[in-house]
Amino acid sequence: MTTAETSEQGQEAAGGRQAKIVALVVAVSFFMQILDGTIVATSLPQMAASFSVQPVSMSIGITVYMLTMAAFIPLSGWLGDRFGARRVFLTSIGVFTVASLFCAFSGSLAEFVLWRAVQGAGSALMTPVGRIIVLKNARKSELVQAIALITWPALTAPVIGPVLGGFITTYASWHWNFLINIPIGILGMGLVLRFVPEQRESDPGRLDILGFILSAAGLTFLLAALELSVKWEGGLLPVMAMLAAGIVLSFLATRHFLAVDNPLLDLSAFRVQTFSMSTLSAGTACRTAINATPFLLPLLFQLGFGLSSIAAGAYLLVYFLGNLGMKTVTTPLLRFFGFRTVLVLNGLIAAFSIVACGFLSPDTPQFFIHALLFVAGLSRSMEFTALNTLSFADIGPAQRSSASTLSSMLQQVSMLLGVAVAAAVLNISSALRGADNPVLADFRWAFVVVGAIGVASSLRFLQLPAEAGAEVSGRGKFRRN
Repeated sequence: MTTAETSEQGQEAAGGRQAKIVALVVAVSFFMQILDGTIVATSLPQMAASFSVQPVSMSIGITVYMLTMAAFIPLSGWLGDRFGARRVFLTSIGVFTVASLFCAFSGSLAEFVLWRAVQGAGSALMTPVGRIIVLKNARKSELVQAIALITWPALTAPVIGPVLGGFITTYASWHWNFLINIPIGILGMGLVLRFVPEQRESDPGRLDILGFILSAAGLTFLLAALELSVKWEGGLLPVMAMLAAGIVLSFLATRHFLAVDNPLLDLSAFRVQTFSMSTLSAGTACRTAINATPFLLPLLFQLGFGLSSIAAGAYLLVYFLGNLGMKTVTTPLLRFFGFRTVLVLNGLIAAFSIVACGFLSPDTPQFFIHALLFVAGLSRSMEFTALNTLSFADIGPAQRSSASTLSSMLQQVSMLLGVAVAAAVLNISSALRGADNPVLADFRWAFVVVGAIGVASSLRFLQLPAEAGAEVSGRGKFRRN
């Protein structure tokens, strides 16, 4: 081996380490953000007592956070290009952390809602800009590992958040559910300053104000309709009105982006098959099915099995361990089988494991429940990592900012859509029985419907070429060796 080859390999190794470090730094902030979104719900009754309001009134704290985040997500890509991704990412962590501190010391519901809105604005910029940073620092051969690192917060935080939140609320106070963000946020900002290089576009262009208004309003109305459908407040008319408004505004935003010279969001990424399938069509349906599971499982164990929140949390920890267990084999499996095979076969395993959860009962042997939850966690982790990596496998540098923003927008929709579909099936099944609360039979229908969506979406990936994303997965290189 020549000196030049040795030097080149050394530079590649150093670049690979840098990409992993940057991904880990981004993952720390993602974990704080997603944990906050799942941990707060456990303390709403205690917060209501502290603010001297009814517990149902506290849901506005979650709603305003979600809607503010939806409003600012479309702006994230342009801000990253205009002011530098590192600077915007650092600012988003700072805003989120400071808002968490003020949420913890809020003395009234109005004050709490104000700071939750500020939190949502910081959160809106964090995910898409953080992903842009990772994409700019990782070569295609490093993309699988980098995406896997920033995907694990989305897999683990929703599972451990309710358990941790319940523990904190029971043995400390609800304030600590927000104060826990302070050291994580400070650590995240320090790591960004130390390890993340500054990168910005030379000419991001002027802000497309009309495009921002249309896309922000469209996404906000869509998510508000889904959120309202889950809570089933106010009847069907407000849900349908918001859904119609969201669809119309999203259509107008799309037409605007296709017509102007310098749009806020470059929709050309949807012409890339791997991005379109893994985010818009099959990817959204697949995420919808998988995202319904963390919502359904705690309800199944508490309402269907009659378990306490702590006992239900113990089952969810097994699901969490399954998410972690897949990380070490994700890259080898993608290299050996390729994206198409993994997305189809693993997607079917994930879908059928969801269906199987619907047939669990208090009489099911505990070992079988643990084994099923572990498999469901494994397949969930694999599917999300494969989807998130394939999304950017063929995206060019000029499309990264818009593609990351579009991906974040669609993932927000799929998260709420999964909960909305599951909740709708539970409500319909319960209503047909003339009952107020769901029982095991209702959960069975919910898991079967959600699993069927997962099966259909997995089979859609058969339309991908056999070598889709091979440059990223390294499949061709593996086969040649």
